Amino acid sequence: MAADKKKTVLIVDSEEEVVSAVTERLEKRGMNVIGAADGIQGLNMARSKSPDLILLEVLLPKLDGYHVCRLLKFDQRFRQIPIIIVTAKRSERDEKVGLEAGADKFLSKPFKISQLLPLIDELIGSE
Repeated sequence: MAADKKKTVLIVDSEEEVVSAVTERLEKRGMNVIGAADGIQGLNMARSKSPDLILLEVLLPKLDGYHVCRLLKFDQRFRQIPIIIVTAKRSERDEKVGLEAGADKFLSKPFKISQLLPLIDELIGSE
């Protein structure tokens, strides 16, 4: 039954501490979590795995998060995947660029998991 399917979240971030902390919380909520440490790997995983949601850092090796977001959001096959940019970049301009690239939400680091979970619930629901 489709309603029983676990949601899959792709975390694209090169900071292992962030990835492991968020992964632990999402797995406790019954979600599958997959990760990528650079923009190219993240883009390829998004295209091959079609996750339910992507948490995307902007400051990434090989291809920045703005480009990853734009490439996914302007591709008919992947535009429906919600993307939350979670980044150390924190100016209003950074947020504007992220939203113009197609991101659904923008969250600056450092953040509390209690700030992230409601955004995830709003975009894909909770289990």
